[in-house]
Amino acid sequence: MSAPLAGIRIIEVGVMLAGPYATMLLADLGAEVIKVEPPGGEISRQVSDSYFASLNRNKKSVVIDLRSDEGKARLGELVADSHALLVNMKPSAIKKLGLTYESLRRYNEKLVCVAMTGFGLEGGDDPAFDYVIQAATGVAAMTGNPDDPPTLPGYSSADNSTGLTAALGLLAQIVSGRGGQVDVCLRDVMLSQLNYRAAAYLNDGVVPQRYPYGAHSYYVPAQLFETADGYLALFITHDGFWKAFSAEAGIEGFPTMAERAARRDEVLAVVSAALATDTAAGWEERLRPLGIPVAAVRTLPEALERTPEVIVRAGDFRLVGSPIKVTGYQPEYRPAPQVGEHDDVVRAHSS
Repeated sequence: MSAPLAGIRIIEVGVMLAGPYATMLLADLGAEVIKVEPPGGEISRQVSDSYFASLNRNKKSVVIDLRSDEGKARLGELVADSHALLVNMKPSAIKKLGLTYESLRRYNEKLVCVAMTGFGLEGGDDPAFDYVIQAATGVAAMTGNPDDPPTLPGYSSADNSTGLTAALGLLAQIVSGRGGQVDVCLRDVMLSQLNYRAAAYLNDGVVPQRYPYGAHSYYVPAQLFETADGYLALFITHDGFWKAFSAEAGIEGFPTMAERAARRDEVLAVVSAALATDTAAGWEERLRPLGIPVAAVRTLPEALERTPEVIVRAGDFRLVGSPIKVTGYQPEYRPAPQVGEHDDVVRAHSS
C-alpha cells in the first residue's frame, strides 16, 4: 500500500521541537519533508544527536541562507513545487524572512503556509517557550498538590500539542484545495486543551482547584493512590466501574456518582485504606481483568520495556515510532539527515 501522504511535499523551516515534530509526523506518513537549515545547521543539532534524531527522521536537509537574495530565490523555487511550508519562529522573523503566504503566493497560489508562534502571527515577539506557555495559560497553576507550589509536567506538553495541531491545520488546508495562511500558536492550543475546565469557569464561574494526588474535579475516585508498594492510578468514571471495583476491594456503599462526589473525603478514605493492603502491581493484576481503568505508576524506562512494539530503529538510533497506524501501511524509518545532505538532490528536483 502506498503511503497515505505520498506525493505531498512540505518545506520545513523549523527549530527545536514544535515545528520539527509536526513535520516528522507527516514524514512518517509518507510526505516528502525538506528541512531548510541555516549554514551550520538547525540549533537543535547542538542539544544532542539523539534529540535531533527523535524529531527529524524521514526528512531531507538543504542548507539555505534565507537572509540572502540567493537564498530567498532558492526558497521560491522550492515552494513553487510544494504543497506547504511550515515554520516555527518569532512573528517578526517569519515576516522578515518572507515565510508567509502573502510573500510566497507569487510562486504558488495553492501553497499552504503554516506559522507556529507563541501568541499568534500578529501577537508580538514575547518569548514563548513551552514552560512559559504552561505558566501563562493556567496549566502550571492547576498542577500539583494543593499545598505545594505550581508544577510542570515532565515533558514538553505545549510544544508537542502545538505540533499535532499544526499538522492537522496544514492537512486541512491542503485538502481544501486552497492555498493560504494557517496561524497556530502555543497559547491558544493550550487554552483549547483546557476545554471543560475553561467551560466550567466561563459558564458556571467554577475556578479550577487542585486536589491531592492529581484527583479529577468531577469523578471520584479518580486519582493516584499510595499502595503497599508503589502508586496506582485509578479512574472510576461511572457506577459500573465502581460496582466492580468496590466488590473486589471489599468496600460497601457510595453506589452513585453523585453520592461519591458529594462525599469525596469519605470515599477517598475507604479507597485509600483498601488499596494500602496490596501493591500497585497486585491491584493492576486484579482490576484489569474486571475492565476497570487502572495502572501502576511506572518510570519511562519501565514503560518502554513493557512496550517493545513501539520502538523502531532509524539509522543508529532507537526511537518511539509513529503513533498513527494505517491499515496496510508500514512506515520506513530513515535516519535524520546530515546538514545539507540533500542539497544536490533537491536542487536537481526543483530545476
